[in-house]
Amino acid sequence: MLFRQLFDPDSSTYTYLLADEETREAVIIDSVLEQVDRDLGLIADLGLKLVYALDTHVHADHVTGLSQLKERTGCTTILSERAGVSCADRLVKDGDRIRFGGQELEVLETPGHTNGCLSFVTGDRRMVFTGDALLIRGTGRTDFQQGDAHQLYRSVTEKIFRLPASTLVFPGHDYKGRTASSIGEEKRLNPRLGEGRTEASFVELMAGLGLPYPKKIDVALPANLKCGSTTAAEPVIPSTWAPVEVSAGGLPEVAPGWVERHRAAVRLVDVREQDEFEGELGRVPGSELVPLGALPGAAAGWDRKKPVVLICRSGGRSGKAAIQLLEMGFEGVASMRGGMSAWNEERLPTEHRTR
Repeated sequence: MLFRQLFDPDSSTYTYLLADEETREAVIIDSVLEQVDRDLGLIADLGLKLVYALDTHVHADHVTGLSQLKERTGCTTILSERAGVSCADRLVKDGDRIRFGGQELEVLETPGHTNGCLSFVTGDRRMVFTGDALLIRGTGRTDFQQGDAHQLYRSVTEKIFRLPASTLVFPGHDYKGRTASSIGEEKRLNPRLGEGRTEASFVELMAGLGLPYPKKIDVALPANLKCGSTTAAEPVIPSTWAPVEVSAGGLPEVAPGWVERHRAAVRLVDVREQDEFEGELGRVPGSELVPLGALPGAAAGWDRKKPVVLICRSGGRSGKAAIQLLEMGFEGVASMRGGMSAWNEERLPTEHRTR
């Protein structure tokens, strides 16, 4: 596999280019807007075709190049389904595979720095791209943007650290000129998460860091909720039919408790896949299955005046579905906030497949 590590000195961000050497299909991880010309120049020099642009999370320290890369190459953009955005072409979850040529990346959900943090593992387990979850001799911060030190500790120790010791770690940033580490090194030497560090002590350590306010967050975060675009229009969201709230990513949402109380008055559409609809999380009683990819065709014949609540595992795909229906002219549309994960956490009634 062809591999290049690129660096943005202003934000100390690493961008990674990977490609299948036979088919020349390529993916790019954590692009930086100001470096898009550099990256596309390298892709052209190497005779590659960019098929996917991935971000490990919604960044707060630089503006992503996702939107520009899509516009200039036609590539598919990818973010976590928990990122709270509708701009990405594909929203992924734990265990999903991103295939390019004969290569693949496995998706690991590694939240804690943000809700939507992902790590990407190569199919041969030789490399993992950890974004801001695990850094070289450090971790991402947990004091803003849905940060949760308990969650980050478990993401690293229960997921990333279970990779082989020889797996090379490629982080989203480094501020001391280091380019890579390994799982074995970090398990031994990482002062925040290495051997002997308990969850309680990690949480205490993170609470006492006293880090400065990210200098670019006020510009970067709003732009990155639109995949780096500064021109994307906010959807018009009718809200007279329900207490609809608009997420930071511009998604119309209603709470699971409201959905439970008003199930009979709305159309409940679950946009997960068949195996998820019949899986362990169950489904909202009375909901119908219409996978996200089939939604536009199925919805063409629906009554556009009847309110529709979209449901998925955690709220990402359903948010994207809500935007699609609004664009089709539906008058009352919302995503169920937090999806079936939140529904189960609130111990609301579920239906399961009957055998």
